[in-house]
Amino acid sequence: MAKIAKEKFKTFGNVFDNFTIRNLFELSSKGFFEEGSLSPISIGKESNVFSAKSKDGKIVLKIYRLETCDFNQMYKYIRNDPRFLGLKKQRRKIIFAWAQREYRNLFRAREADVKVPKPIAFLNNILVMEFIGNNEAAPKLKDSAPADLKKCYNKIKKYTRNFYKAGFVHGDLSEFNILNLNGNPVFIDLSHSIPIKSPGASELIERDVKNICRFFMKNRVKLDYKKELKEIIS
Repeated sequence: MAKIAKEKFKTFGNVFDNFTIRNLFELSSKGFFEEGSLSPISIGKESNVFSAKSKDGKIVLKIYRLETCDFNQMYKYIRNDPRFLGLKKQRRKIIFAWAQREYRNLFRAREADVKVPKPIAFLNNILVMEFIGNNEAAPKLKDSAPADLKKCYNKIKKYTRNFYKAGFVHGDLSEFNILNLNGNPVFIDLSHSIPIKSPGASELIERDVKNICRFFMKNRVKLDYKKELKEIIS
C-alpha cells in the first residue's frame, strides 16, 4: 500500500528523487497534506514550490532540489551565519541546513511583525508553509503591482525595518520575493536571511533597499535611496 502511495509522487517526473519521494510520503502519512493533491506553483533557482490540500485548507511545500541546486553558493552564504557554525561542506547537509534556516527565519520574521507565510514543518529538504492567496496563489510583485504603490512601499519599508530592528536582514529582497496579496506585500524566500552581526549583512541590507527602491522608482514612486536606507537602519 505504501509503495502504491509513493508511486503517485513520481507523476512529476524528474522533479522528485527517491529520497524526496520518501520524505513527501512521510509528511503525507503524518497528516500534513493529502497525497495526490500536489499542484505546481513555481520553479525557482534552488527549489520547486507546490500547493497541496490539508485538513485545514491549502498549504505550500517548498522542495529544495538535491541534485541540481548550487550547494556551493548556499554554503558561501550559510557559513557566515553564527547559527550554523561548523557546518560541513557536504551537499545534503548544506541543503538540509538551508531548509531549516528558512524555517527558523520565518518564525523570526513573524515575531518581528513582518508578514510572511506561517512555517508549519520541515523535513530534510522540504519546507511546509502557509498558503498565501485566495483560490489561487498570490502573484509576485513583479507580475502584479498593487494599485496603491506608495502604500505598498511603506509596508515593505516597515517590514524591512522591523526585521532589521529584530536583528535580521532578508538578504534577497526584491519584487521577485514579495507576494502581492490583495495589495498587501508578503515577504517570501527567507533562506538568505542572516543576523545583522554576520559578515556581509551591511552589504545585504543595502542591496535589499536598493532593489526595492529601484522597483518602485521605476513605477513612478519618488524615493531617495540613501534617505530610505538611513531611516530603515537608524
